Amino acid sequence: MKIIKNIVITLGVVCISGVFIFSMQKAPSDNSIGKEKPYVNDYNVYALEMPEGLNFAGEMVPIQNPDIYERMDRELLVNTYWQSNGLLMFKRAQKYFPIIEPILRKNGVPDDFKYLAVIESGLTNAVSPAGARGFWQIMKATGRENGLEINDNVDERYNLILATEVACKYLKDAKNNLGTWTLAAAAYNAGNAGISRRLKEQDVTNYYDLLLGEETGRYMFRIVALKEILGHPEKYGFNFNKSDLYKAVPTYTVEVDTAVSDFSQFAKKFGINYKLLKLHNPWLREPHLNNKSRKLYTIEIPQEGHYKTNP
Repeated sequence: MKIIKNIVITLGVVCISGVFIFSMQKAPSDNSIGKEKPYVNDYNVYALEMPEGLNFAGEMVPIQNPDIYERMDRELLVNTYWQSNGLLMFKRAQKYFPIIEPILRKNGVPDDFKYLAVIESGLTNAVSPAGARGFWQIMKATGRENGLEINDNVDERYNLILATEVACKYLKDAKNNLGTWTLAAAAYNAGNAGISRRLKEQDVTNYYDLLLGEETGRYMFRIVALKEILGHPEKYGFNFNKSDLYKAVPTYTVEVDTAVSDFSQFAKKFGINYKLLKLHNPWLREPHLNNKSRKLYTIEIPQEGHYKTNP
């Protein structure tokens, strides 16, 4: 009993010490940025209130349906409490949305589709087990059908501007075929033919009435959840300053219509190294450019002074 009593006393001291240490912690702040707010050093887990007016591209999510409510609630919870991933999405969105948004707008595609890129790739040049690549996870056949060059030397699925253009074309075609932007987004995951077949087999006209597999069945709910969370960070407990978010490095372009035998030497001509050249041009897949057809390529070069390199 004495041993047990000593253990209890020891545990009590540890617990009290832990509470004391936690209470003494100070929230990190960015005092160098003038009047930016301090972080909130707080962590609680709450049930979430279902937002009103949830929609995708103006098309309402029917949360009055109990099944739809539960599925929407699941994605809001999962993405709210996956905090590390959520913060990364806020950080990357600041860097990449300004590239994606004007291309969507130019093509007449609703702005909400930028969140499709978020759930497809996490705004990275991801590679799927099926072979899809880039921010928009474009398959090789789809890319080639829409004019992208894809080979061992060059893979334009990794060119964010060109890939976004291809995604816009696919989505507009899907909207014309299926009738709504919601179904067009679902078709981006399951294919036009796949969604059309399921609509016909189940004799329905709406995504939210379809019985679908796990991935496509969660797809729209994940998009809407990320739209809601990224649009209202404080509501969902995300605390950051603007200075915490990632910034695009300014670049200028160089046009090349010949072969390049050595990109390491090519990069040095512009005061950068091979790593930085590839970082800004991930579509260049090899350390050289064949360019037998003398195609005109546009290469991004970071402006001077934005990277510190060893002498």
